[in-house]
Formats: sequence, structure tokens, C-alpha cells
Amino acid sequence: MKEELFVSGRNIPNIDPYLNIWHWQIPLYLFLGGLAAGILFFAGYFVVRGKEKEMPATVKWATIIAPIALIIGLGALFWDLTHKLYFWQLYTTIRFTSPMSWGAWTLMAITPLSILWVASYMKEMFPRWDWKFDILNQFEAWIIKNRLPFAWIMMILSIILGVYTGILLSAFNARPLWNTSILGPLFLVSGFSTGLATIMWVSKDEHERKVLARIDLIFIAIELFLITHLFMGFLAGTAVATEAAQLFLGGDFTVSFWVYVVILGLILPATLEILEMFRFHIPKWLPPFLILFGGLMLRFVMVEAGQITRFLY
Repeated sequence: MKEELFVSGRNIPNIDPYLNIWHWQIPLYLFLGGLAAGILFFAGYFVVRGKEKEMPATVKWATIIAPIALIIGLGALFWDLTHKLYFWQLYTTIRFTSPMSWGAWTLMAITPLSILWVASYMKEMFPRWDWKFDILNQFEAWIIKNRLPFAWIMMILSIILGVYTGILLSAFNARPLWNTSILGPLFLVSGFSTGLATIMWVSKDEHERKVLARIDLIFIAIELFLITHLFMGFLAGTAVATEAAQLFLGGDFTVSFWVYVVILGLILPATLEILEMFRFHIPKWLPPFLILFGGLMLRFVMVEAGQITRFLY
């Protein structure tokens, strides 16, 4: 028989509340969802602005990645489910107070919409493309005719999807690190930034890349602003909120957050984009790669660290 001596009634492994059930599938799903939201938002945005011809990679080529990212993300989410055969029950009701209900229905709408968007450009991207059946050609013509309303719907759904990836975590009131209203806007801005980075990686047009880089600099600045206020809120909050912030201020996640997310994922690519604007030679793949790396690390760090934080009663 093994005897154990408890000298405290707090912080006892396997007794005090501790969430450790979300692994790599969840941050990957959140990352790919935000990335797809960013790509689709800017595709719709430039169509609405009437700049479809000036931004070919944004409107056409990069959007091929969006449905692939959504399908892979949903696959990762499905893999994480414990009761996989009952996922369909999410679609038997709509609960306006449930982030998961919002996310499920938004994904159900935006995934086929992203596929239809790509399909409407197939003949422009691949001149020899043939749908074979007249009904498909007629349906394609209808989508092209109504592309502007589709763009507006896609932009709205993209915003909801981007915010949802953060609200999904912030709805967990028992996790102090997640229980903040800043997480939704932070993940939205980060997702849009990774979407821009993906488009810049795809684009071969110098003008298009410069336009996207300028927009991305704004989003990086907003993201740094939100991160600053995230920690200001924690440090001015309750004891458990301050304890959650300490994980990043000398704790176990200090290096992974400030080096990988903030320095390598935000400050360095922003600096490189500014230097590129002043005609310094910067490898075109480097800033987008760093932004994507930082966005992915942000999700992994926040999901892992959030599961450690808790209220001790």
C-alpha cells in the first residue's frame, strides 16, 4: 500500500480542477479556421471594392486554400471528439448563447460557400476547365452574376468565424486565462493577419503584395495593442487572473509566448515588411512564414496555458 501525505488542500494533482483534454487538434483547428476566415474576408472585400482585377491572388488563387484549411480543421476537430457518432446533434438546434452552436452553423455555411466561390473562378484560373454538365454551367453563371451578394455574405461569415475561434475559449469561465473579452478580437485580428500572410505567399504581383503588406502592418499593430491590454487587464484583475499572467511573465510560457509569438511572429515580420517597403531586399517567403508561425504558436500557447489556469476553491 502506498501512503501519501497531503500538507495542503490546494494544488493537488488529479484532485484540484485541472483541464488537460485539449491537445494539438484544437489549436490546429482554431489556427486553420482563423486563416480561412482571413483569406475569405479579403477575397470578398476586394470584390466589393471593385478591385478584383488588381488583386488576382487575393480574390482567386489564395481562396483555393480556404476550403482545404476548413476541411482539415474540421477533420482535426472531429478527431478530437470523444463521441464522434453524435456530432450531428449540434445541428438539431440553434442556441444563440452557445459559442459552439454559432461555430457549428457558421462552419456549415461558410465551408460550402468557400467551395462555390472557388468553383466560380475555375474557368478563369484554368481556361480548359469544363464542368461537363449544362446544369453546372448554369449554376456557375448564376454564382458569377450574384458574386457581389456572395462577397458580402462571405465577409460577414468570416468575421463571425474569426471571432468565434477566440470566443470558444473565452466562454470557459473557470479558466482565468481564457475568461477575457479580448480573446475574441485578438484571435480575429490574428486570423486575418495569417490570412494576409497566406495570400502574400501565393501572390506573384509586386503591387498586390505591397497593398497586402500595408494592411498587415495595421493588423500586427492592433494585435500588439490587444496583447498589451490583455496583460494589463490580467495584472489589474483578481488574484487568479494575476496568477494566469505570471505564466507569461517569468513562468513556463514566457519564452514560447514572447519569443515565438511576439518577437518572431509579430515584431520581426513587421520590421521586415517595413524594410521591404523601403526597397531592402527581403526574401519574399520570410515575413509570411514568420506570421503564420506566430499565429500557430499563439493558438498552441493559449490553449495549453489556459488549461493550466484554474480557480482553487
